[in-house]
Amino acid sequence: MRKYILSIDQSTQGTKALLFDAGGALLSRADRPHRQIVNDLGWVEHDPEEIYDNTLAVARAVVEKAGVDRAEIAALGISNQRETSVCWERATGKSVCNAIVWQCARAAAICEALEAQNWAEPVRQKTGLRLSPYFPAAKLKWIMDNVEGVVRRARRGEICVGTVDSWLVYRLTGGRRHQTDYSNASRTQLFNLHDLKWDEELLALFGIDPSCMAAVTDSDGDFGETDLGGWLDAPIPIRAVLGDSHGALFGQGCLSPGMTKATYGTGSSIMMNIGERPVISDSGVVTSLAWRIDGRVSYVLEGNINYTGAVISWLRDDLKLIDSPDEVEALARAANPGDRCYLVPAFSGLGAPYWNSEARAAIVGMSRTTGKNEVVRAALDCIAYQITDIVRAMGGSAGVPIDELRVDGGPTRNACLMQFQSDLLGIPVRVPDAEELSGIGAAYAAGRAVGLYGDDVFRALKRAEYTPKLAREIRDEKYAGWLDAVRRVCG
Repeated sequence: MRKYILSIDQSTQGTKALLFDAGGALLSRADRPHRQIVNDLGWVEHDPEEIYDNTLAVARAVVEKAGVDRAEIAALGISNQRETSVCWERATGKSVCNAIVWQCARAAAICEALEAQNWAEPVRQKTGLRLSPYFPAAKLKWIMDNVEGVVRRARRGEICVGTVDSWLVYRLTGGRRHQTDYSNASRTQLFNLHDLKWDEELLALFGIDPSCMAAVTDSDGDFGETDLGGWLDAPIPIRAVLGDSHGALFGQGCLSPGMTKATYGTGSSIMMNIGERPVISDSGVVTSLAWRIDGRVSYVLEGNINYTGAVISWLRDDLKLIDSPDEVEALARAANPGDRCYLVPAFSGLGAPYWNSEARAAIVGMSRTTGKNEVVRAALDCIAYQITDIVRAMGGSAGVPIDELRVDGGPTRNACLMQFQSDLLGIPVRVPDAEELSGIGAAYAAGRAVGLYGDDVFRALKRAEYTPKLAREIRDEKYAGWLDAVRRVCG
């Protein structure tokens, strides 16, 4: 019996492979970073070919590291950085340009022009998403407008476009499958949430030929087979594809309406399962599909933050205040508790719930005694403040009480951050004993699809719990100060 599940988690900073046993336990992990290509204009790119090569490398490495028989791998699941947009040749599978990363705002002028033509609200009603250069629709239009020959070749059926999941599926299957899943499709700003298909009007609006688009498949559907570039003696099925945040929601077991999770990474995604009917929010959060699994669609409310874990990288790489993220907790705890400085990390504007692309970062409220410890503490606290903004907006939009927040990602190892998060929200924060929730979700979905796992697999995670300790009046005072700092940055 084949008894292992292989999972690829292709994220913003790198690619990791995870191997799970028949009980859903993580056996081994292998990682490989890829280049962050940033030019003088602040455009952010990745090399899709490097990502594919790294995917093959980590998949092979994790199996060899675990020392298991590769013939016993039952299936592959994929989770991926979302919104990052790829364009490639149908015949060769070669990318025609670098991928435009979700962080890149080069398509802002495209969105501004459409907003001036009063398209913002029709787009939001169809897709659940605010018109923004964050999403692939405008990024793909930028490619069509600026990469020579792509439009002409697209009309001839020679071009494929998509998010990173569809790129990997195409390459892993040797070009036999151009597919995406419902979770990734819903993040493109080209997919109609109500009709559950690519929207012809929006494709025309963004200048994308329908022949370029991937077939949309259930998140636990059949995505073809792969031999991992010839490494496997016999191919294995690709039986799950989920955007990374959706994978984390699934891996966290947030399967019922009202259940909410936050993934802390370079940026952050906060998601609330709202069930089988979409809710179009007016509170600054967006609506997406969680997944379509077992033939049933679930929707989510979601808020995205550009800079959470990336703020800690900024402390290390740019300010040189720390040598390692491991130093942050001790410095934050040593900060003067009476200091009232706030960091608003609008390095490339603010995402949900403010959606202000013109805002710029600032440290607000410094005094003469504000020093290194206080700046580090403000950087850590801004992560929790931004999460709180979104959780509050979601609770109001859905009309459903949020009883707990399930969290994942590297920054959740910081006990100071997790306690402050619980204090601000006034609810328990539950941290699993594994960080790799996106990859875990893809693995669980793939394992269920091939019959290796049942629903009891969700009990494989153990959780630590943080409960509120901060007095309500102090919490409210701190949060009011944060809101004032944001207002100053937003003008």
